Amino acid sequence: MKKTIKSSKTVEVCFSDVDSLQIVWHGRYVKFFEDGREEFNKRFGIGYLDILDRGYVVPIVEVNVKYNKVLRYGDIVEVETTFEDSDAAKINFSYEIYNSERELVCSGKTCQVFTDKDMNLVMVQPQFFKQWRQKVLAS
Repeated sequence: MKKTIKSSKTVEVCFSDVDSLQIVWHGRYVKFFEDGREEFNKRFGIGYLDILDRGYVVPIVEVNVKYNKVLRYGDIVEVETTFEDSDAAKINFSYEIYNSERELVCSGKTCQVFTDKDMNLVMVQPQFFKQWRQKVLAS
């Protein structure tokens, strides 16, 4: 069984997150995933600029979202982000968004692939990423 590593971030639903029905617009949950992913990257030392400085870009190529409950303006949510380890040249995360009652509001997954700066797909994990995986999964 592969080890997982997680981080968590609290987010307040802003006015710009809601639609004309006064609930969080469905596309905004992907932004919450990004907030969680950036928090994970900061916490575990694998930020987008770190990756870019090493000559790589990691675009998202797949997003899956499952909605369970609605959120409204002013709600406080917890975004839990889990790194899903893989030997492939990609970065997979899963997400769970909980409301203040600790009810699961939304869950999802993203997949990012490695490309060079010219957006050419990289088929093997870059060495720096292999080293990062070894370090964080060993701790």
